[in-house]
Amino acid sequence: MQPINPKVTNTTCPYCGVGCGVSVTKEGSTGVGITGDASHPANRGNLCLKGQTLGETVSLEGRLLYPSVYGERCSWDTATSHIADRFKQTIEQHGPDSVAFYVSGQLLTEDYYVVNKFVKGYLGTANIDTNSRLCMASSVAGHKRAFGSDTVPGCYEDLEQADLIVLVGSNLAWCHPVLFNRITAARNDNKHLRVINIDPRRTATAELSDEHLPIHPDSDTALFAGLLRWLAMHGYADQHFIQTATGGLEEVLSSIGELDIKTVAEHTGLDDTTIHAFYQKFADTRRVVTVYSQGVNQSVGGTDKVNAIINCHLYTGRIGKPGCGPFSVTGQPNAMGGRETGGLANTLTCHMELADASHRRTVQDYWKSPYIADKPGLTAVDLFNAIHQGQVKALWIMATNPLVSLPDSNFVKEALRRCDFVVQSDVVATNDTSAFAHVRLPAQAWGEKDGTVTNSERCISRQRRFLSPPGETRADWWAVAQVADKLGFAGAFAYTAPHEIFAEYARLSGLDNNGSRDFDISACENITAADYRNLTPFYWPATQKVQSTPIRFFANGAFYTKDRRAQFVVTLPVEQTPKNDLTLKLNSGRARDQWHTMTRSGLAHTLAKHTAEPYVQINPADAGRLQLNTADLVRVSSEEGHCVVRVVVTDSIAEGAAFIPMHWCHPFASDGKINSLTQRVTDPVSKQPALKRANVSISALSMAHYGFAVSSQSLATDQFDYFSKAKCEGGWRYEFALYQSIDIREAATKLIKHHGPDCVEYTAGNGRYSHFSFTGTTLNTALVIDTKPVICARNWLSAQLVETHPAGNRHQLLAAIKPHSKEDIGELICNCMAVGSRQIEAAITEHGCTSVQEIGNETLAGTNCGSCRSDLAAILKRLTMEQVA
Repeated sequence: MQPINPKVTNTTCPYCGVGCGVSVTKEGSTGVGITGDASHPANRGNLCLKGQTLGETVSLEGRLLYPSVYGERCSWDTATSHIADRFKQTIEQHGPDSVAFYVSGQLLTEDYYVVNKFVKGYLGTANIDTNSRLCMASSVAGHKRAFGSDTVPGCYEDLEQADLIVLVGSNLAWCHPVLFNRITAARNDNKHLRVINIDPRRTATAELSDEHLPIHPDSDTALFAGLLRWLAMHGYADQHFIQTATGGLEEVLSSIGELDIKTVAEHTGLDDTTIHAFYQKFADTRRVVTVYSQGVNQSVGGTDKVNAIINCHLYTGRIGKPGCGPFSVTGQPNAMGGRETGGLANTLTCHMELADASHRRTVQDYWKSPYIADKPGLTAVDLFNAIHQGQVKALWIMATNPLVSLPDSNFVKEALRRCDFVVQSDVVATNDTSAFAHVRLPAQAWGEKDGTVTNSERCISRQRRFLSPPGETRADWWAVAQVADKLGFAGAFAYTAPHEIFAEYARLSGLDNNGSRDFDISACENITAADYRNLTPFYWPATQKVQSTPIRFFANGAFYTKDRRAQFVVTLPVEQTPKNDLTLKLNSGRARDQWHTMTRSGLAHTLAKHTAEPYVQINPADAGRLQLNTADLVRVSSEEGHCVVRVVVTDSIAEGAAFIPMHWCHPFASDGKINSLTQRVTDPVSKQPALKRANVSISALSMAHYGFAVSSQSLATDQFDYFSKAKCEGGWRYEFALYQSIDIREAATKLIKHHGPDCVEYTAGNGRYSHFSFTGTTLNTALVIDTKPVICARNWLSAQLVETHPAGNRHQLLAAIKPHSKEDIGELICNCMAVGSRQIEAAITEHGCTSVQEIGNETLAGTNCGSCRSDLAAILKRLTMEQVA
């Protein structure tokens, strides 16, 4: 696999919605070098660790490279003809609403546009939804209710111009670290800037904020509705803005008349003093940005949470001005592009609406399509309900793994099993969903595909190809166009390159617009292949020319409602789910260095060094009550299902709560899917599932044997009752466990018999067994089995796969403990600079460091991507408290 152009290629990161620019260069014969693009406005050359390690993810390991029908490899013509035939038969027998598409924020804008055109204009159904429904739909709905359009008012520069940043339901330090680094830099320049984090968990973001408000789960609406009442009671209205640019205030104020600070305290669990101080700080600070993410959106009251926040900004006129505004940060690289192209089941492309007859007419006339969907399609959860019930007969899944990401995964599994016909377009040969696909299409991955994405601040950037597409992989838009061709729609989908799609899309954005819609990129309607190839990041709207500087909306009103006034919206606090003494409230989110279901990030050995195994965090009080200890394996259960994870005991979790990261699934863990536990409950307005709402019980598992292994080749994990798998340099590392007692030596020999002719083994009297297999001086497999959780130097042992091991110098490996001749840095804290906990502790206790910045100056920890700064702060806090004590 050779890079097409050995020179620098500027592209965009495929992870979160920050939309960082990435510069890629050729390294050696097959490698690529990754640096931040200093010219990109989103990151200005900075990258988080996930972005920095993108070069570790571009191998062909585990890739899907050829089409197949019912498990048999075939040509693209055969596969797309079969899809067209099955779709045609299904529609003829059951109508257009019997087919559906489930797509993804991993798609490029051009892919999104073509598939929406195909489904809504040519198949005649709106049954296309996206996994962005799971993360951003409540924000979309809140924007529309307040602004009349799905408009993000501000830009990243507002974070640097604010004097108060309120982070709500967002672990920004881990989930959007480049943005958090911009805030950190702004705090260094502006001593007045304060950061308040509102979150039930004490996350990395809370550690680095000036104040943490640990509210009860789902009490955000009460907190911000109470803030609005308090602002009104104390005279903090922007009367001019309210009178000239808004409506609906009286009804909202009437609805929150009883929500005083005492009542807010009852809802949130905060004390009166803390609430009053927060309200006063918000009121007294002119430049306020409220940043929110999944803790707000993923709720049965997510849309109301969004509007409760927006209401406070409208009331004080803090919107659309430098350093002001409500700011939704997106989770996926092209969640915004999907929203712009109509990727949701209830929208049309270019921010036009299915419910608006004039919009439908504009789109259908432009497309010259035989149909135009005239009613909303099935949203994500309802879509799989309909599949389960047999109403949807044919489904095309693109660039997502719904069996892991959707709530109640056991139900989703059964729905897919029942579906008559499933097509899957993906980059991986195997994932949880693939077992249920009748047709599989090999898609191009990051670095191979070519198109555009839009980030959280409405900046459109290019993703450029720098690798030759391997095997028979194709662009997703091309696959859709082939099926459209075979259904007789060739003329409407005769694209030869992505710039043609982008130009068509840009022309439609300006059609019948004249400022009536927010989204307009008609400046690009005549874009050529050369222009597209050289396109630099720009912000929408772009009606006359593209603009490289951020654009704000609504400073002087001019919203997109019928009367051009923003609407205050009545919001209702979320009712708490009942819980008994035996259950915990489950929260979910991201681990620091992993991404979604690890299709990409799971290939980066550097990322696995921080967290290599699924886990549940619980409070020490709950651990004591349940008689659990850190490293115990437990079954976490709900009414929907269960998962098996490792215990981490920490006071960052409130008593009565639990937290599990979202990433682990097959093939990275035997039973690590958090959505085995969650319910198919959604927000009534946005239809976004409440992925942070389950009540769970936790029970210890009694295992006869525990094990740890590293291997240059994949091991057969089906022999383990429990396993987790993570990439390491030179191979893979495994945690595993068995319920029943076995002959350890026999099992080990069977497990690694094909991994080298030379072996060394050792059996200790306490039941511990070690087995190491070599070829020459190369370690192929190291295996340690014990009757209790294995204690060993995991990162060090994993690194031995790429070290040399002469026959006479292997005894140190048997203990699986780092030799004394090697510096023991302790637990790895800073992945970027390879700095461990003991080095950080020494910087504090021996070298007198008293701040995170001083620790960075001494050790370099936290000086690159910054994701570990909260860990540095936590160590500093712990040692400082110990010294005082």
